[in-house]
Parts: sequence; C-alpha cells; structure tokens
Amino acid sequence: MRNKRKGTWRDKLLQWGRFSDLPLRYKLSVLFLMVGILPSIALGVLVNFTVNRIVDQQVTANTIQLIGKVNQTLDNDMENLQNITYLIGFDPKIKRFLDGRMPSARGGTAAGGQKPVLDDKNGELYAVKQYLQGFTTLYPEIAAILVVNGSGDYVSNEMYARSPENLTRDDWYMEAAKHEGLFTVLGHPQQRNVTTHVHYANDELVSVVRSFVDPDTRKVTGAVLIDLKLRAVAKAVRDVTLGKNGYLMVTEKNGAPIYAPDDPLVPEVPSAWFPQQDSGAFVKEAGGRRLQFIYGTSSFTGWRTIGVFETNEAVYEVREIRFYLICFLFVVGLFGLTASYTLSQSISRPIRQLMSFMQKAESGDLTVRYLRHRRDEVGMLGRSFNRMLLEIRKLIKLNELRERQKREAELRSLQAHIKPHFLYNTLDTIHWMAKKKGADDVSDMVESLSTLFRIGLSKGSDIIPIRDEWTHISSYLQIQKTRYRDRLRCDFLLPREAEGLFVLKLLLQPIVENAIYHGIKARRGPGHIRIAASVDEHALLLTVSDDGAGIPPDKLGELRRQLRDPLSAMEENAGGGGPAGRSYGMLNVQARIVLTFGEEYGISIESTEGKGTSVTIRHPLLHEAPSPTEHDGGNM
Repeated sequence: MRNKRKGTWRDKLLQWGRFSDLPLRYKLSVLFLMVGILPSIALGVLVNFTVNRIVDQQVTANTIQLIGKVNQTLDNDMENLQNITYLIGFDPKIKRFLDGRMPSARGGTAAGGQKPVLDDKNGELYAVKQYLQGFTTLYPEIAAILVVNGSGDYVSNEMYARSPENLTRDDWYMEAAKHEGLFTVLGHPQQRNVTTHVHYANDELVSVVRSFVDPDTRKVTGAVLIDLKLRAVAKAVRDVTLGKNGYLMVTEKNGAPIYAPDDPLVPEVPSAWFPQQDSGAFVKEAGGRRLQFIYGTSSFTGWRTIGVFETNEAVYEVREIRFYLICFLFVVGLFGLTASYTLSQSISRPIRQLMSFMQKAESGDLTVRYLRHRRDEVGMLGRSFNRMLLEIRKLIKLNELRERQKREAELRSLQAHIKPHFLYNTLDTIHWMAKKKGADDVSDMVESLSTLFRIGLSKGSDIIPIRDEWTHISSYLQIQKTRYRDRLRCDFLLPREAEGLFVLKLLLQPIVENAIYHGIKARRGPGHIRIAASVDEHALLLTVSDDGAGIPPDKLGELRRQLRDPLSAMEENAGGGGPAGRSYGMLNVQARIVLTFGEEYGISIESTEGKGTSVTIRHPLLHEAPSPTEHDGGNM
C-alpha cells in the first residue's frame, strides 16, 4: 500500500513537471480557457442557486407594496363611512329621534309587505329621511342608511323591517351596542330583519355599524347601519393582475370572502393557512396546482387583501434567464478557445526573443537592443528594456562621477577644519599670554571661548558625551556672566543615571541663548536659568527653564506650528517669510533631532507671559556613541 501511494504521488509530480515544461503558448492557452470559462460556469451555478430566491423576493415585495396601496384605498372608504356616522350622530334631528321625541316607523311591515304607515304630522321624520338621502346622493356607493333608537323605532331612506320583531334584537344592533360607540365593519349582511327596496343580495353589500352612547349615562341610545355596495371594494382590486392568471381577493379575518373574482384559482382561503404576521407570503397546494399567496392585513378594517398566482409563472422567468445564460457560456467558450490560441502565439514568440537579449545583457553586453516596432505590451516591454539598458549605462557613469565628487568633498571638508583648529590654537595661546600678564578675567573668558570651539569641533563627531555638552553650555554661560554679571544666575542638575549617556552636540546653547536674550534681558531685575536632565523609561529629557518675560500666546502658537515642520519653517524664515532671529536656533535643533532620531523626539515648549518659559528636549537614550556608519545611516 505504501509503495502504491508513493508511486501515485511520484506520478502526480512527474505529470506536473511535464506540464511546467510545456511551451509558454500551451500554458497561456490553458490559462486563457480557465480564466474565461471557469468564472462563467461559477456564475451559472450561482445564478441557478440564487435567481429563484431573488425573483421570489422581488415579486413578494412588489405585491406587498401593491396590497398596501389597495388596503389604503379601502381604509379611506371606511374612514369616509365612519365620518358619516359621526355626522349623523351630531345632527339635532337625529338626536331628537334617538331620545324618542319624534314619530317614527316601528319594526314590522304593513299588509302585503308594504311600507308601514307613519304618523308624521309635523314632517320631522320626512326631514330626517331627506337628510339621510343626501348622503347616498353624495356617495352613490352607499346602498342605504338605517338609524334605530333604543326603543326599536327606526328611520331610513331605503330600508325597512321584514317582520314586527324589535330591531334592537338583531345581531348587527347587538354587535354595535357591544362596541359602545366604536365604528365596526361587519362584512356581508347575514340573517337580519331589514332589507332594501332594491333587494340587494347579501354578497353584493358590505355592512358597517356604530352605536350612539349618551355621554352622561354611558347608555346606548341607538345605532346606525350603513350598507356599502360591493362594487366600491371591487373597484379597488378588480383591475389588478398578478402575472398572467393571478389576482387580488379580499377576505375577513376568519377567511370568509368579501370579494373574489369570477372563476378564482381557489374559492376560499382558510384562516389556518395564514401565519401570525400581519403580512407575508406562503405556498400551498390547492386544486392540483401549486399556488403562491401574498397577503397584507388592514389595521382599520381587519380585512386581508390576498394576492394569488401560480408559482410556475415566476419559474418561467427563471427559465428564460437560464436560457440566456447558457447561450452566453457557449459564446464565451467559443471565443475563448480562438482568442487563447491567437494571443498565446502573439505573446510567446517575442518573449522568447526578448529573453535572449536579456541573457546577453546579463553576461555584460549592454549594447544589445530590441529592434521590433510592435505596439502591444510586448513591444512596450522591449522598448522599456532598451531604456533600462540606457539608464543602467547612465547610472554607471553617474555613480563614477559621484564617487569622484565625494572624494573631492571630503578633501574640502578636511581643508575647512583647518581654520577652526587654527582659531582654537590661537585662542589657547592668548589664554596663556593673559595668564602670564595677570589678566585673569581675560584669561577665563578666552579659556571658555576656547572650550566652546573645542567641543564644537568634537573631532568631527555629531554625538558627544552629555558631560561634554554640560561643559559646553557652562563655558557659554561663563562668557555671558562676564557681560551680565549679577543679572544672570544659573543652576545645573545632571543626575548620576544620566552622566554616562551620549547626546547630539550643541543642543542646549541655542535654547539657553533664547532664554537670555528674549527672556532674562527683557525683564526687570536679575533673572534665573535652570538647566536640568532627567531619565524616564524611554528617553532623556533636557529642560531649560527661565523666569523671564515669557512668550505672548499668539507668538507661542506660531512657534509651536513651526516646530512641527522645522525644515519648512527655516526655509520660510530664510526667504523673509517669518521671524528668523528668535526661533532659528531652536528650529535648527529641532530639525537635527528629527532628522537623526525620528519625529517621536524633539522640542516641546510651555510659556506664560510675564512668568517665564520652559523648553524640554526629548532625546533617545544612548548608552554608547554610535559608529560612524550607523550615524550616517541615521542621517540618511
């Protein structure tokens, strides 16, 4: 078994090795076919799995939106009927009738089914009937209106009682009384003791009722019954079609139909089929057909508007999409086969030629050139190859020139160091001559100045021990004290943990110079400068603080802005675009720190006008001086 497995893996590796050894044109042909056909196949599989769901979602969303508009139309009709019941209840004549202070017809019919004889000497009852007739004239969809008081007396423009039974015992009246003044939609009338002169069938009407309640006693004083013609409902849904054979129907909450078209796909939709949600969709088998039901429930009437259509109507659209997809795959495959062969040939042939030129250039022959005049990417690659060879030759010559210039610059630098060394030696000679003559103050000042030059030179190194930086700033302050005498006092604090560290040279002198000329000199009386070092976990902090005049807020903000980009600020100052004198030295220090160690290090400044200024330099912890190679790399 192990030998068989080893043989299988070996065979696969050999097959892969043989494929990798195939010419480029064959590999490109296979690659083009895979790139062109595989995504198309993946697209077809994806469409096959998702198109049914997407079509169903779109159909459901559009149908629910349509059902919502139909429900809104029906709700508007019912709200109009509700407003009519309010108008009827507010009428003074109707109130007199409900209170029993007006003659009326009592439940029952005259002989031969004729309308009962009324006692209406004052014509009040006739006025009420004319009032009710006005509503049916304004709203032709209203078939009839009937008002009944608590005694069973009624008045109507079109209705009359079938029998002498008291109308307050009818189901519709008791339903209205149960809801105590609330507008109630009953649906199709059933087994009631009233009818109309037109003799509408029950399934041609929709009945609504509302009881009248005495606001003081909360007693039901009567009710109004309004019959709405079914065509008002049919008008909202009749012209809506879903697909080829689909339609809308309206049912009550219990599933009893309100409106359904002629020859429906399903005569009745049981309420048990519907989920608990007010709107949604489901699929059921009915009459040997698979039907899609999409419904929405009216919050006003409680009716359901249901869209019914066969599921295969949506499947037909899916099949049509699938047919176009197969045609697309066939065209892509045919085009890909032809294009892959042509492109592989046009690419591989010049590439092989270009490879031979590269091999010659690799061996050192930079005089070879690609001479074909193709305009495609391979031609561009060949011309780029030619330009690359030219650039290589130019870079070789430029490198030779820069090496020569570098040697010349080093020579000039050595020559430039002769002058500071000569000045340093001359100052040292003056120092000893002053000692011999007894001019100690001149000797001390010359010695301090000589120390400044010596540390400034530092044998060409930019990184010096912190003790040398401390000596340098002490010598500078010694020279300044000779000038300012008692007006200038200085304190130094160099903790033991900082004594062995190294720093970038000439950091403190520009900061202290600013403190003297712009702080101490600008205040009245003697001033104090404090120079301190401290070490935290990640950096060395050098602080120069004074109790001088401080910096105004606007100038402090401008100085902080310049410290964020010191090089640009120095260029502006050099071009006359800013205050050069006060901040140039500080910007120089900031630029050297950022260029050497990065932007996480540098200068921060705090100042209060009239109280003083504190400048803090954040410097990395250097426990030993970097080598010249590392230092040059840092400056790069």
